[in-house]
Amino acid sequence: MDFQQIEYQPGKVARIIFNRPKQLNAQSYLLLDEVDSAFQAAAADPSCGAIVLSGRGRAFSAGHDLGTPEELAYCQAHGLAGPHSTDWPKKVSDMYAYYVKKTLAWRNCPKPTVAMVHGYCIYGGWMLAAAMDVLFAAEDALFLPGMVEYFSAPWDLGPKKAKEILLEHRFVPAAEGLACGFVNRIFPAERLEEETMAYAARVADNYLAAPSWTGTIKNAINHMQDAMGFTSEIEAAYTSFCLMYGLGAHSDASPEKGGFARTGIARQNFERSRTWLARQGLCAPD
Repeated sequence: MDFQQIEYQPGKVARIIFNRPKQLNAQSYLLLDEVDSAFQAAAADPSCGAIVLSGRGRAFSAGHDLGTPEELAYCQAHGLAGPHSTDWPKKVSDMYAYYVKKTLAWRNCPKPTVAMVHGYCIYGGWMLAAAMDVLFAAEDALFLPGMVEYFSAPWDLGPKKAKEILLEHRFVPAAEGLACGFVNRIFPAERLEEETMAYAARVADNYLAAPSWTGTIKNAINHMQDAMGFTSEIEAAYTSFCLMYGLGAHSDASPEKGGFARTGIARQNFERSRTWLARQGLCAPD
């Protein structure tokens, strides 16, 4: 299959790489369709034992595509309710299919998955990174969780920490993500790819040596989360998101201040928290 907005590299460790660097790997519906096809190809490949998800350029992903010409054209051609659509029933259905159903499917991919995060990982970027089994990050990576369609942040960070960060609305440095258990390992940016691929190769060897055993481990852990309500709460939170969004209760900033994700405010609040974070060893001081 020829991909336009991702790269897919099959192999023992398959790689799925967001390839919209000029858009900071904003997630269009086309990109997500291609990601889904790549996950299915890797899952069906008997020589593949692990999958690494990453992004080209200076960011893992800055979130959803909010209206590039390519996104609008793809939505029109495929009958999707695009970013500016006011057809709310269709919009709710399409967002569920792409942002909830697909993300849950990638979480439940039968093979081990690893997110390799550098630069910005914002909103939709958090969603895809969170859906992977393991997350490695560059030391200077910055994460921004939010009340989004796949609202996993309380599970990823813990309820108290999620409240602290989301109520303030700020970026999360990689070291803080590590301390919360959301990030598994952090590395200097220049070593991130080497270390991630080496780990993924070990995981792939283990999977290929005993796929049923390794797959059972992943399934059992996911089932344990689901027994605690993970999937049902993701579904319920999506309903809350749609209600908030449809009523216009969310807060957009101007494009230069970060739009829907309000990244300018998140950066400002991160800087205001920097002294405390630095005291805890969670980021560099000013």
